[in-house]
Amino acid sequence: MGKLRIAFMGTPDFALEALKPIHAGPHEVACVYTQPPRPKGRGHKVQPSPVHAFAQEQNIPVFHPKSLKSDEAQQEFAAHNVDVAIVAAYGLILPKAVLDAPKHGCINIHASLLPRWRGASPIQRAIWQGDSETGVTLMQMDEGLDTGPEIMKRACPITPETTAQSLHDELAALGAAMVAEALDTLAENGTLPNTPQNDAKATYAALLNKDDGKIDWTQNAKQVDRQIRALNPWPGTYSGEGDKRLKISKASTTINTQTGQYHQVGVLINKSGDVACGEGTILRLTHVQPAGKKPMDIASAINGGYLTIGETL
Repeated sequence: MGKLRIAFMGTPDFALEALKPIHAGPHEVACVYTQPPRPKGRGHKVQPSPVHAFAQEQNIPVFHPKSLKSDEAQQEFAAHNVDVAIVAAYGLILPKAVLDAPKHGCINIHASLLPRWRGASPIQRAIWQGDSETGVTLMQMDEGLDTGPEIMKRACPITPETTAQSLHDELAALGAAMVAEALDTLAENGTLPNTPQNDAKATYAALLNKDDGKIDWTQNAKQVDRQIRALNPWPGTYSGEGDKRLKISKASTTINTQTGQYHQVGVLINKSGDVACGEGTILRLTHVQPAGKKPMDIASAINGGYLTIGETL
């Protein structure tokens, strides 16, 4: 087949990691579809997405429709006459007319080992639920929610130190390498592997919200630690409300986790930052952010009077 004509559809940094090698490779990125520019930061200045900004720098035509449901938007997409579309964290539902427009359809880079963790937050859910591994699946898209046939799948471990940010970066790099390989295979063979998913093993990664970050100290220490790592950096984890709200960015379960049976759950036990959790377990807080203050280590929080030994978080 030779050189492919590609539409790239993605928005955040995860997608940008895939776009860069595709653009640098032998194939042509005919167009980029991304979310419209939106206000960001304290000044609420309207900014393009990471994918949008890169595409502009590389003089790739950029399109950012608010929806792809209209006949006009679908005809515009079809007019690009691409061989294949690569989709990564785009943020819009692709109607059937869009899925069918490229000669070889649309390929999604999904950050899980499908059919586990279909949906919007697969990276966070895998950590939070204690999975020992996750990975990336390249999938031929259909009209379902991450239900299409698998093209390629590769795994990576989840360790006790893995955070959502570190796993995001690892999976973004993995997905970029996989999609570059898949495009070369498609160009050479004119086809890609196609393995149906086992729907009976499907699980769903629901969209996260800020309330997911509230810590329930009746959980055991390992569960709380997974929640903290899974929701770092967004939406973040916290305990308390109002001027007593404490953001918790890092903790450890490497200490003896069975010494809190004589303490009420949620109580700060000592200057080391140990907090009593459910099942008599202990979680050691290492980095926190008191309400209205900058992030700090636990010693600074206690020495500064922002936390008191014996208080319930």
